Amino acid sequence: MIVRTLEECRNSERRVVADTWESVRMLLRDDKMGFSFHITNIYAGTDTHIHYQNHLESVYCISGEGEIEVVNGETYPIKPGTLYILDKHDEHQLRAYKEADMVMACVFNPPITGAETHDENGVYPLIEE
Repeated sequence: MIVRTLEECRNSERRVVADTWESVRMLLRDDKMGFSFHITNIYAGTDTHIHYQNHLESVYCISGEGEIEVVNGETYPIKPGTLYILDKHDEHQLRAYKEADMVMACVFNPPITGAETHDENGVYPLIEE
């Protein structure tokens, strides 16, 4: 059994910070569960380009509000209780409204190692064993 707290992970190398977000990677590839699990804060008033070409992701909004705009032009509101699934490696812009950070629970397949950050195209690299 694996038991971890958010606080414990936040105060370790599992916390990764970027310009528009920070992610606490609570479950990683080395845990051998077949997926990774993160709690990610999207900073208020930010706009992040994301294109997971090597991973599928599902995201559940815990708090905060914003929107996701897919490159095809469709825009969807994000608020607490919203789940969105990037099942086609959807390239998108993720925007958090200015009022507050968006707190998101994220699941990735394949699981990430924990060292990944977005490259210039919004992609997490696929890190092989």
